[in-house]
Amino acid sequence: MPSSAGYLTAAIVIAAGLFFLLWWMLVRSGDEAPWLPAGLAASVVLLVALSAREVVMRRAWNRYLLDNGINQKPTTSHSAHSGSRSRNQKKGFSASLHSAALRTIQKQSTAADLPGSTSEAHLEVAHLCHEYLSSTDEAVRSGSLGSEKGIAIRAGQERVRALHKHHLLTWARGHSRALTYEAQQRARTFDKIETANKALECIDSVMRVYPNEPELQESKIAIGEFIASVKVAHWVELAERSAFKGHYRRAIDRYRDALFYLNQDVVKTEVRTAGTEKIERQIAELQSRLKPLQPARHDKEFREDQ
Repeated sequence: MPSSAGYLTAAIVIAAGLFFLLWWMLVRSGDEAPWLPAGLAASVVLLVALSAREVVMRRAWNRYLLDNGINQKPTTSHSAHSGSRSRNQKKGFSASLHSAALRTIQKQSTAADLPGSTSEAHLEVAHLCHEYLSSTDEAVRSGSLGSEKGIAIRAGQERVRALHKHHLLTWARGHSRALTYEAQQRARTFDKIETANKALECIDSVMRVYPNEPELQESKIAIGEFIASVKVAHWVELAERSAFKGHYRRAIDRYRDALFYLNQDVVKTEVRTAGTEKIERQIAELQSRLKPLQPARHDKEFREDQ
């Protein structure tokens, strides 16, 4: 375990150094109360350092329990009797640590399922389950476990696998929904698509673990439809602006760009059919407006398009 005193000393020194540096800079700039923002910045740095240590140490302790409790191999001694007693003691110690790790996972699982918990709580439980399964798989493959202990570990693995799937899917559902909602609230088209792609990456990361999960496949299709609809709406809006300004050729090109995104596989058939018919009517109307125009008008619009 790393030294707590050394870490706290380093954090306090960094926070104090930041305080005096900001205080000196604010004094030179003529700030009337330089100690206030400097103290606030130093407090934030100290708080972040303490919080980060708490998270890291908790995960390190869980990993320590799993690695040293389940994977611990019995040592030999000079006498057969003392060696047998040592192995029995270590088996009992490993079994107790195995049960403690399992209880920790179940406790955090219950807390994550409570109303009002965040999606990150589910992700943390899923990480604990993954670490538990990795450590126990190594112990089972080593062949150093007794029949009783092996049965207990396999039973624990079944429960943890079910918890891992539950919490990973719950995290993917909550996190992707939050990102999709955030994408809907964005003003710019680029920001909408970028945020929706993050939700898509979240779904893809979980599908690498559970590729045949129907819920994940449905979510991926829904997000893909949203991205396609944003692109279609963007090009339709640009086409309408061009048509309003009398730039009919440019409007037709932009309507065709909208048709390209509308005819992607992720878009539902009924939506694609209705949207295609509407856009094709707009293109036909614009083409009919182009016929009476003089060649000079065509050349002018072409130069503007360039």
